[in-house]
Amino acid sequence: RAGSVGYELFNPPHHHPQQESSQHAFPHARIHTGEKPFHCTQCGKNFSQSSSLKRHQRVHTGERPFPCPFCCKQFTNSASLKLHLRVHTGERPFPCPHCGKQFANSANLKAHQTVHTGEKKFHCYKCGKSFSFQSNLSRHHTRVHTGERPYTCPHCGKGFAQPNNLRVHLLIHTGERRYRCSLCGKSFISSSHLKRHRTVHTQEKPYSCARCGQAFSQIDNANALLRTGKERVFACSYCGKLFNRPKKVEIHQRTHTGEKPFRCSVCGKMFSEAGNLKKHQRVHTGQKPYTCGMCGQGFAWIRNLKMHYMKSHPDVYTEGGPSVQK
Repeated sequence: RAGSVGYELFNPPHHHPQQESSQHAFPHARIHTGEKPFHCTQCGKNFSQSSSLKRHQRVHTGERPFPCPFCCKQFTNSASLKLHLRVHTGERPFPCPHCGKQFANSANLKAHQTVHTGEKKFHCYKCGKSFSFQSNLSRHHTRVHTGERPYTCPHCGKGFAQPNNLRVHLLIHTGERRYRCSLCGKSFISSSHLKRHRTVHTQEKPYSCARCGQAFSQIDNANALLRTGKERVFACSYCGKLFNRPKKVEIHQRTHTGEKPFRCSVCGKMFSEAGNLKKHQRVHTGQKPYTCGMCGQGFAWIRNLKMHYMKSHPDVYTEGGPSVQK
């Protein structure tokens, strides 16, 4: 009988899978058979269990019966609520086996692990650059290849592709220099500027002339030896950007050093370029050198005229751009 009892436990009488009708089949058995007898009347999707259908129907009804006790958010199922609660409780049950950093869900852990594995499965089809995350690829493509610069400086209007670049740039206006050289006490607005400065003390010369091999501590000194055709090339010692004239390098480098040698005599505001000071002075003089060719309204800056055309005369703007009168 013992053997018989064991058989009945695993094969209950009158419940053999092959004898079951589709309406009374064990829910678990449907995992293997693929049977989905529960049908959503609104979208036609099928489910193996009635509870799954009920949960799905909340997509159509908008019902969210699982409220968060800490905030006003509501959820369609208990699993989503449980995941959300970790925002409030700080629970992070998924640790990284490489560095120990913890995450609230397995998806975030999996994404993080690419930092250690070096896996970069998202490739830019235009330049071939690879990224660990789809979001980084999308951001790269939009801003690098389309030229989009959505982060604008409220002080000077300069646009940046990345928020970090804007944050560093803002220090030029605030004058904050949080990175101090431990050897000479000189301060810098970014860690990269400090790192570049340290070569003065270490005598490190990581840059060399491509023609003669002479070594330099700053990239501009190396690039100054190169020529594009007959024209000499000069580079910024902070970011390596190339210019065809030393004066242009000098003006550009003020964006890194924060130097503003041009002062407004009315309000005392400082500027890095004489042209920017001249534009600023229109605030005080009321000068409006840019006039709308359609309605005659005047503007102090050409960007304001362009915005005016886009809003007030969109047909003219799209046809061939604004008619600028100065």
